[in-house]
Amino acid sequence: MLSKIRDHGQPYFGGIMLAVVIAAAATFLSEHYGAPVMLFALLIGMAFHFLSQDTACKPGIEFSAKTLLRFGVGLLGLRLSVGDVESIGLIPVVAIIGFVLATLACGAFLSRLLGRRMAFGLLAGGSVAICGASAALAITSVLPPRPDREQDTLFVVIAVTALSTVAMVIYPVMFQAMGLGDVESGFLIGATIHDVAQVVGAGYSISEEAGVIATFVKMLRVALLPVVMLVVMFSFRGAQTQKVTLPWFLVVFVVLAIVANTGMLPQAVIDLVAELSRWCLVIAIAALGVKTNLAKFREVRPSYGAILIAETVFLLMIALAFVIFVGI
Repeated sequence: MLSKIRDHGQPYFGGIMLAVVIAAAATFLSEHYGAPVMLFALLIGMAFHFLSQDTACKPGIEFSAKTLLRFGVGLLGLRLSVGDVESIGLIPVVAIIGFVLATLACGAFLSRLLGRRMAFGLLAGGSVAICGASAALAITSVLPPRPDREQDTLFVVIAVTALSTVAMVIYPVMFQAMGLGDVESGFLIGATIHDVAQVVGAGYSISEEAGVIATFVKMLRVALLPVVMLVVMFSFRGAQTQKVTLPWFLVVFVVLAIVANTGMLPQAVIDLVAELSRWCLVIAIAALGVKTNLAKFREVRPSYGAILIAETVFLLMIALAFVIFVGI
């Protein structure tokens, strides 16, 4: 049994250990210099991009950046209290639904305006509105097949990853410069940044409270992925589609959040899981940094890039307008 486990895990060992070492270095620097650990993990990881395609590291890096990330996000459910939800309120939750639908409509409109196909507009709008690259891959699975569909998806994935990485660094600084509190900043980060990893990194770079709020808001957006996929399916009824399901890490997040608020678990267990979740997320961000190739950002087609940038700005503007004029 142990030999089978060792043989199965051997291909992942090198990449996981690389991410763990980067995460440990980022944690050390953060504790000694007071800068965000997520930012350190991302930047140090980017310095090791040359190892991202190494056969000894690639499987472990992919595992850390995807599976370990989702596991860490799922565990965050234990850190979500009823007070965190109440601090947001019902109206902001309804607003999140409006943001997603408005961004999806914006993508379709801009695609038509710039002479692109409706399918690309829904693909781009859904990836910006929900969860970046993951949403792009999910939405592609329910779009009608075309010879250039894979290329379109690749461009969207590259662009939203680039925009999310930039937003992870810029948004926390911008929101704090605007004088917004942790709750408002966490809400905006969760409502506007595309990928889950960057939402977690940006939120926790501000504070623990902002990180929890950002993750909760992001989970609301992720929960709408099946709805968006159904909208896309019904827009192209003749297409062969796959089964629409909820992401497993969202289910884990919700279940653990319910368990945490029943009072059944001792605080020591919750603290232990919280620390495990934190390490999973820092390791995942380190792996994401290793995967980040700045040169690929230049490969995005100008018109495609314009659509995705416009959608990103649109989502940021309506979210900011809500916080400023309606409030949380």
